[in-house]
Order: sequence, then structure tokens, then C-alpha cells
Amino acid sequence: EYLVYYNQKRIKLGLRGLSPVQYRAQYLS
Repeated sequence: EYLVYYNQKRIKLGLRGLSPVQYRAQYLS
């Protein structure tokens, strides 16, 4: 669970320019 949280945090910081919908779509793909 920690790794998932860490990855989500990193991805969120990396995709600051994207909207939550785009962020979620990229994360799930």
C-alpha cells in the first residue's frame, strides 16, 4: 500500500498540469 501511495504522489506531482480526469486516465492506463 505504501508503494501505491508513493507512486500516486509522484505521478500527481509530475502531472500538475493535467486535470484530475486526465491524471486518473493516465494512471489507470
